[in-house]
Amino acid sequence: MPQTAASYPSIFNDVIGPVMRGPSSSHCAASLRIGRMCRDLMDGNIREAYIEFDPNGSLATTHKGQGSDMGLFGGFLGWEADDERLPGYLQAVEQAGLSIQIDIHPIGATHPNTYQLTLRNQKEEHQLIALSTGGGMIEVISIDGAKVFMAGDYYETLVYVKSPEAVIAYLKHVIGDKEILVHRGKQTFIEVKSDSFLPPEIESELKSLEDVLSVKKLSPVLPVLSRKNLAVPFITCEEMLSYNESKNLSLWELAVAYECARGNISSDEVVQKMSRIVDIMYNSIQSGLKGTHYKDRILGAQSLNFRKEMDKQALVEGDVMNTVIMYTSAMMEVKSSMGVIVAAPTAGSCGALPGAVIGTAVSMGLGKEDMVKAMLAAGIIGVFIAAHATFAAEVGGCMAECGSGCGMAAAGIIELKKGSLQQSLGAASMALQTSLGMVCDMIANRVEAPCLNRNVMAATNSIACANMALASYDHLIPLDEVIQTMKQVGDAIPNTLRCTGLGGLAITKTAKKIEAMLEGAEMAQGKGFKVC
Repeated sequence: MPQTAASYPSIFNDVIGPVMRGPSSSHCAASLRIGRMCRDLMDGNIREAYIEFDPNGSLATTHKGQGSDMGLFGGFLGWEADDERLPGYLQAVEQAGLSIQIDIHPIGATHPNTYQLTLRNQKEEHQLIALSTGGGMIEVISIDGAKVFMAGDYYETLVYVKSPEAVIAYLKHVIGDKEILVHRGKQTFIEVKSDSFLPPEIESELKSLEDVLSVKKLSPVLPVLSRKNLAVPFITCEEMLSYNESKNLSLWELAVAYECARGNISSDEVVQKMSRIVDIMYNSIQSGLKGTHYKDRILGAQSLNFRKEMDKQALVEGDVMNTVIMYTSAMMEVKSSMGVIVAAPTAGSCGALPGAVIGTAVSMGLGKEDMVKAMLAAGIIGVFIAAHATFAAEVGGCMAECGSGCGMAAAGIIELKKGSLQQSLGAASMALQTSLGMVCDMIANRVEAPCLNRNVMAATNSIACANMALASYDHLIPLDEVIQTMKQVGDAIPNTLRCTGLGGLAITKTAKKIEAMLEGAEMAQGKGFKVC
């Protein structure tokens, strides 16, 4: 079933990942990836950046508090999403001599996470417009006034030309059937999408052509690349069940089959990639349980209090549930203290899935191999959500983040219990049904509260839904239809309740006091950039 690469999410691109620091994958990791592509477009030399956000979008109110500035400027500097220097981005930008202006005014954006960026150095100026689409994923939709589609999953060569005809003929002659596109905007350029950059000798010969003005090389920012004529064995639950009719594979094995086809990698590579992710998640949880410290946050280390009361047997009994709550909390606290986490499926919901799966596995006395299989099972549920709904709270509210994490975790827990494929899909369906309409109304634009509570709710609800599925509860609505409903409900949620800080708990009297206190502290320290 050939289609566009964007229609086929990768577990490691879109669902479980990136490995990152910061409060929000939609803001921190995505903006950093956009910044990296800007840096490549300018040959690593950005001296001035003019950044425009639409007042009707999410970024107008959240770009500072949720880390969009940190990620974007880190990308300008060429950093990775888990770089330990990210908390000090303001000083680094100043030391690098970058001049940055942020302007909030109508730009006609139709997506809430739209970045309109004008970049300059001593030699040239380019404009790039990009979207953060959820979970750290991006789409570059315009370069220099020409419509493009770049998701950061190809090696992109842009050849700026006076006239494209002769250059296209040369490229077709030397590189064959690679994807070659012509874009006409303020400047005309040819785009070559490939699994590697042009060989040095071809690039050198290309630059010598009379019609060639310059050649830009934009490196991929995603771990799993796409390719021309990409195809996968299935992209819905219904198709997956049809594919599995004569195979009798479990959900984790079906996830491996999908990702092998999507990424053109072996089954061993898929398992090894997930194994590394489980290691990072487990280490992050253990780090959180030792206590976390970070000045610029609302909540302290809540999990330490939970652990103390759990050890004293002062809590309502339930070893698995209480371990899951503690693990989920610890992961969220690592995220809020700028530690390394895995967006799963987002940074704002990074606690629920690992907290539920790893916490349940530890309580059951299971090992890493079982955790890896459970995460793969969760990952393929996330693929269906990414393909047909969204992980972006700016588009679908917290239902898109914690709700998705809950559905994924429920399927993963079924895998830990060696349940059936139908039970996995039933558990995911019930978990997503209970999450419909969950709003995103962060206090003081910090991804801490009520985010911690909702991650815990998602993790514990995933256990309940897994147990209901194991007890043969009838989920009634097939998972595909529930995911379609998620998209419809998300579209109906007012923008004030979709990660804008303009509604819900975010505008209560106490929340506004906290916001003013944080802003006052930042002004006293001279942090930030002038916003027009």
